[in-house]
Amino acid sequence: MLEGIIRESISKSAVKALRNDGYLIANIYGKGQENTHCAFKKNDFIRAVKSKTNIIFPVKVGGKEINVVVQEYQKDPITSDLLHVDLMLVQPGVETKFLVPVKTVGSAKGLKNKGVLILSKKRVKVKCSPENLPASYELDVSNLDVGDAILVRDLPELPNVKVIEKESVAIVGVIKAK
Repeated sequence: MLEGIIRESISKSAVKALRNDGYLIANIYGKGQENTHCAFKKNDFIRAVKSKTNIIFPVKVGGKEINVVVQEYQKDPITSDLLHVDLMLVQPGVETKFLVPVKTVGSAKGLKNKGVLILSKKRVKVKCSPENLPASYELDVSNLDVGDAILVRDLPELPNVKVIEKESVAIVGVIKAK
């Protein structure tokens, strides 16, 4: 489990000192809850996020174990170094917006006809309670030919999960290679 420390000071100098020690600055927030300013060892955080199987994962901060989801992160524009992460507290029964990953299955038949598979949206925004949250959307692309696409409206309907995207937006498609 990922363990972090609580930051006593949120000043620039304290943040800089933590970053020099190899920490990633983070904020944990939730509806009706007080914000928690914390820090995680950067390498431990990256390892934990890459190895997680679900969107929701547990962290231990200040002796408390809480379930969180990565809401947003900031990277250095030049070095692509992770600078800051916002974690949202997962509260059972509270409807929240989540970004669910999209995975493709199969090989598109348009690839044989000089096409290229383009994944336009890697994540789809949904609104639901954590109990109903899907791990991912799996899309079968084996029937896609050149010029075909899977749109948001083609996603499978899940009970108690509302997709908050325009229905006409393409998620994955096959375009003609030049």
